[in-house]
Amino acid sequence: MEPLELFTRREILTVSELVGRLKRLTEETFDFVWVEGEISGLRTPPSGHVYFALKDRDATLRAVLFKRQASLLRFALEEGLQVLCQGRVSVYQARGEVQLVVDAVEPRGAGALALAFEQLRKRLEAEGLFDPERKQELPEVPARVAVVTSPTGAAIRDFLNVLHRRDQNVAVAVYPVRVQGESAAPQMVEALQDLAVWGWPQVIVLTRGGGSPEDLWAFNDEALARAIAACPIPVVSAVGHEVDVSISDLVADLRAPTPSAAAELLVANRDDLIRRLKALSGRLGRSGARLVKARRGGVQSLTRALGDPSRRLADKRLRVDDLLSRAAHALEGGLHRRARQVGRLRERALTARPERRLALALGRQREMARRLAQAGASGITLRRSRVQALESRLRALSPLAVLGRGYALVSDEQGQVLRRADQAGKGQKISVRLAHGRLRAKVEEIEQ
Repeated sequence: MEPLELFTRREILTVSELVGRLKRLTEETFDFVWVEGEISGLRTPPSGHVYFALKDRDATLRAVLFKRQASLLRFALEEGLQVLCQGRVSVYQARGEVQLVVDAVEPRGAGALALAFEQLRKRLEAEGLFDPERKQELPEVPARVAVVTSPTGAAIRDFLNVLHRRDQNVAVAVYPVRVQGESAAPQMVEALQDLAVWGWPQVIVLTRGGGSPEDLWAFNDEALARAIAACPIPVVSAVGHEVDVSISDLVADLRAPTPSAAAELLVANRDDLIRRLKALSGRLGRSGARLVKARRGGVQSLTRALGDPSRRLADKRLRVDDLLSRAAHALEGGLHRRARQVGRLRERALTARPERRLALALGRQREMARRLAQAGASGITLRRSRVQALESRLRALSPLAVLGRGYALVSDEQGQVLRRADQAGKGQKISVRLAHGRLRAKVEEIEQ
């Protein structure tokens, strides 16, 4: 017998090596799996990748949905949504975490299309795109209609048959687009924009025949819904059968259950319209006759109340002639009175001789000027004499006159006048003011 080894040989691994082995083993074992769980911790960084966790009652598994795969989803991931994910199990080596790299996501319960439809419907409804107040009125009798649809589908044939059977005078322009597939919605958005710029149609009809939800999905596109809401021309949506309801139906100005119904809603039957016009014409004629009869009766009543206007006009003419005659007499009398007043004023002016009164006034003015000049000269002489006397007295009283007799005025450096010897100290600088000039001195000795 071979001896029993109590201890096997130790194999020491680095963390990277161990995690690498786990990663290879995991990816080889779980290459393709379906995992059901509830979305938790949903986040979308600027990179566009979607990170979340799948959890059930007992466990949690991290998951990542890369940007390209996320763009293919027809619904938006939400916190708490129960989903079925298909992907590959991997180990993120930098953190040693097991994660599911998701390739596809399906909602549990409601289908992906139904969920996407409901999410978009709630968002657009919250923005007010379905409000009746923002929808435009359609013309009662449109003459120019543009149809956005496939030129080879049954929808355009049904629409044109019903439309021209009801009124052959309506002009129709067909804008060909795809109505199914990924390129359908962008083409319809471009069609609405081009027709709005053209401005020719009075109504735009967006239509296609019936089909599966996948076939009709282009009419649930968010960009198309916003293009319909922004279109300045009224838009009629006629998509699928009566039971099919799309986002374009909800946002359009009018929803028709089928293409044929759209034609019936747009254009009334020509015979019905003619009968309606005849009925309205008859009602208008009868109403006009009644109105004319009522107005004629009113005029007759007013004529009787007014009487013969020619007689009243003659009375007014006589009254005007009388007033004109009285006005002429009054004007003539007023002119005579004004003429007499002017004559009297002229006589008084000649009698008053204003040139004499002016000569006397000038003489008085010259006399007053002479007297004023004499009085001014006498006053100035008297004032000058008084000023000279005051100046002589002031000069006699001035300290400068005393200084002129040999006296001096002594002050300290602060300008304080010194009257006694004890007001100065030995060595102090003093200022001596003479009649002409000033001396700066220093005290050498003080004698009391």
